[in-house]
Parts: sequence; C-alpha cells; structure tokens
Amino acid sequence: MNRSTDPIHPAARRYADEVTHGSLSRREFMTRATSLGVTATAAYGLLGLATPARAQTSMQDGGTLRIQMEVRALKDPRSYDWPQMSNYTRGWLEYLTEYQRDGSIKPMLLESWDVNEDATQYTLNIRPGVTWNDGTPFTAQDVAFNIERWCDSSFDGNSMASRMTSLIDEDTGNITEGAITVVDDTTIVLDLSQSDITLISNFADFPAAIVPQDFSGDPLLDPKGTGAYLPDGYEVGVRAALVRNEGHTWWGEGAALERVEFIDLGTDQAAIVSGALSDEFDMNYETIGEFKDIMDGAGWTQSEAVTSSTVVIRPNQKAEVDGTTPYADVRVRRALALAVDNATLLELGFSNDGVVAANHHVAPIHPEYADIGPAEYDPEAAMALLEEAGMQDFEHELISIDDTWRKNTCDAVAAQLRDAGIQVKRTVIPGSTFWNGWTTYPYSATDWGHRPLAVQILALAYRSGETWNESGYSNPEFDSALAEALSLADADARTEVTARLETMLRDDGVVVQPYWRSIYRHFKPEVVGAEQHPAFEINVAQLGFAAN
Repeated sequence: MNRSTDPIHPAARRYADEVTHGSLSRREFMTRATSLGVTATAAYGLLGLATPARAQTSMQDGGTLRIQMEVRALKDPRSYDWPQMSNYTRGWLEYLTEYQRDGSIKPMLLESWDVNEDATQYTLNIRPGVTWNDGTPFTAQDVAFNIERWCDSSFDGNSMASRMTSLIDEDTGNITEGAITVVDDTTIVLDLSQSDITLISNFADFPAAIVPQDFSGDPLLDPKGTGAYLPDGYEVGVRAALVRNEGHTWWGEGAALERVEFIDLGTDQAAIVSGALSDEFDMNYETIGEFKDIMDGAGWTQSEAVTSSTVVIRPNQKAEVDGTTPYADVRVRRALALAVDNATLLELGFSNDGVVAANHHVAPIHPEYADIGPAEYDPEAAMALLEEAGMQDFEHELISIDDTWRKNTCDAVAAQLRDAGIQVKRTVIPGSTFWNGWTTYPYSATDWGHRPLAVQILALAYRSGETWNESGYSNPEFDSALAEALSLADADARTEVTARLETMLRDDGVVVQPYWRSIYRHFKPEVVGAEQHPAFEINVAQLGFAAN
C-alpha cells in the first residue's frame, strides 16, 4: 500500500510539481490528488497553500426552503439518468464521496481511502458511527452490497456498470470473484482487473446513491437511508417535499432546514423567472442567457460554475429511418458536422456563456485534455460528402426538447444545415415526452453533465454497447484505446491516448459537440449553501437560511 511510510501518494507529489511549473491547473491537481486518497488539506499543503477559508454564515434552525426544479419520476438509483432525481433522494440516500466546487473529492460515507501506485487496489475506510435511519449500523457489508449491485450488467438501465468495468467479469456480467474483500466492519479492499483511476470520482456520480441491503428497488416505497431527511410527498411534474427526520441521529453537520420543497415549473426560462418574481420559490436549478440579468436586477444572488457540461447533437448510427440506417454512413455524419460552425451555436444557442468546443467531448478543464485543434467548418465539403453518399436529397429530422437553450441551439444547427443546402425538419417536443426515448431518436440533441475526468464521460457515452451510448457508436479501436486510458494513473500519459480518442470521435463524425457551458444559479440573499455546483448537485443538508 502507498501509505506504509508516506501518507501522500507519490503521484500527488509529481502533480504538485506540475502545478508549480505551470503545466497543470490547481483545479485539475485537486481532482487528481484527492482521487488518490490525499485529503484536501494535504493537497493544498503540497502547493504550499492553506486550505481556503470558507465563508461561515451561521444558519437559523428550521424553516422551509422552496427550490425550483423538475420533479422527475424516480426509479432504482443506479439507473438514474438525470441529476434532478438524485437531488431529491439525497435527503436520505447518501454517497460514498462528494465532488466539490474546487475540484476536490470529499469523503462522505467513506472516511478515507488508500490507492496503490498503479491504481489496481483500493482500500476503502468506512466512516464509523453512521447508522441507517432505522437505527442499524452502517457497515462495510452495506458498501460491498452496493458495489456488487452496481456491477450487475444485466439490470436494465444500470449505468453504474459502465463505471465499474475494472471490477466486472466480462463472462458473467457481474462482479469478478474475489474482487471485494470485507476485512472488517469498517474496511473493504477492492482488487481490480486493471488500473482504474476513475473509481473514487465515480462513487460521487449521481447514480451512485447508497441503498440498504433490503432495498426494494423503489426509493419511495421504504425510504431507508443514512441521510437527515425523509420524503413527504412526491407528485411527478408538480412538486415534492422532504421533511427533517427528527427521530434519526444524523452523522453529519448541517440539516438546518425543517422542510424542503421542490416546485416543478417546467423548463421554460420565462416561466421560471416569472415564478421567481412572484415569490414562488427561494432558489432555482439554473438560470440561462439574458434571464440572468433579470434575476440580478431583482436582487437575487448569482452563482456561476465553470464546467464540462455540454450539449451534443448526434446522429444515431443504429437508428432506422424508413427501412434504412442513414447515419451508419460516416460520410453522412461528417457532412452534418462540417456544415455547422460551433462558435455560431454558442452565440445563438447559449448567449456566449461558455467556451467553443471541438466535437470530441473532452474539455480543456479535464486533466487529460489534448488540444487537437478546432472542428472544421466547410459547408461545401459537407454537401460534396452527401452527394458522394447519394444522400443529398434526404430530409433529416432534428429533434429537441422545447426548452430555451437546447431548442435555440438546434434551431441554429438547422439554419446552418439549410444554408449548406441540406434538407432538415425541426421537431420540438415537451421534456416529459422527449426523455422517454432520448437514447433512440435518429437525430437529436442531449445535454451532458459535468464529470471530473474525460475518461468517465467517454466510457459512459461512446464505449460500445453502453446504456448511455445514444449515438450507437461502436469502434473496437476506440474501445481498446479507452481501456488503455482508463488504466493510466498518470494524466500526462493519458493525454497522449486521449488525443487518439478525440481524433477518432471527430473523424468518425460521432457528434457535433459545440460548446462547454458556464452554468448559473440564483437564490435569495438570505439563502445559505446554494451556490451552483458543476454537476447541478443540490445537497439539501447543506442548505439553510442565514441567522438574523
């Protein structure tokens, strides 16, 4: 184990040197170092810095906080596909780790972890003294149960299996025999089949909620958890509420609010801002575009997070249209990308609140980012490719949700396609309908949330056969290179492989991925703990009202 003589993982010391020499950002360093088990305090110490002091605004005990957010239908957490689901169940279903705004990974139900130098063995130290809300102790056996269920590839919609491949036996589709050793009630050792530097970050992702061993599959049916709240009503598309569990001694600090209400006003920003001005809620999920100025003018506090959140406009390579598979042809896919200028999509679709991207879904803030240059824009070449494929007269149907920014982005895509001489029909449908089939549409747009590491996103979205692989992309060369990247603990080495992955995605015309989003949230000045999170997390136990 790396902790035998030195409490700091040796790779973290190398990363600190890279920050000193200007080849690594502080945020990237924090993600890398804390993923390896280095505490945030020790990580800042490696940089010669004190841990940043956080504003300590005392909170009053009690009160009801109203949050504007979509109230989506719930299901087994390992198959959650939107953070709104987890934001509600975070009231009682907690996580092993938590991703922070500064890029660090914070221990939660884990107290700490140790990682060997090549990231093939992890020792997980369970936080002592935690209990389920029925009074029974939370132990290493509970963690082992959750990891095993995450590894069940046969469970429909289980995206956690995509994150646990280093623990899964390819032949059985379940956890590899001997991969988990429960040493005692507070210690687990994981032996991986290959190096995997994403494991701790994946424990913080929103489908990784920790459920009890007697979990029914429905989080509302028997709300047993370790958190400070309990559900108090849930009406899809309307509203939901949490109430503080006064009969449970919670292990954490906070949980000041007596009640939290989630109010669903849909996705239209005009309706959301109208709700704010008429005092229907106290904080919102997200503020977009020119609506930021209105909220600022109303005296609400603005919070920004720079992220790897984005939107992808993707043809589904497996989808059939009138008995054909038009997007199986790489020439068609590349033509759709060549006809679109990403800077225009950022301006018209997202009011320039972000950074232009390059059609490969790896962000400059990712530790393993490789700059392979901008995406090519050439409408004439686009039409030439379609003519070569015999698809110059084909009408593409571009489908999007009816919200503000995704609709506007797709409208701008359609306009540019038409300018290039490409026929396109725009179809706009309500979110309640759109999300039911988001992975199956032949040609549509989907937003993707922030994740600390690029290889996390690439594994979820583009590896062959994965649950969230909405583009239908299947490339053995890409899968092999991705497996190599996932095994490399050193981010500089991963960057070399990532350059190949980025190039394959772009050469294969897999997506138009036009920009990286800066995301914003507004809340009333008296609300505490509501800053925008890069992954849209809302941790209700950290919220409250400032004490008078």
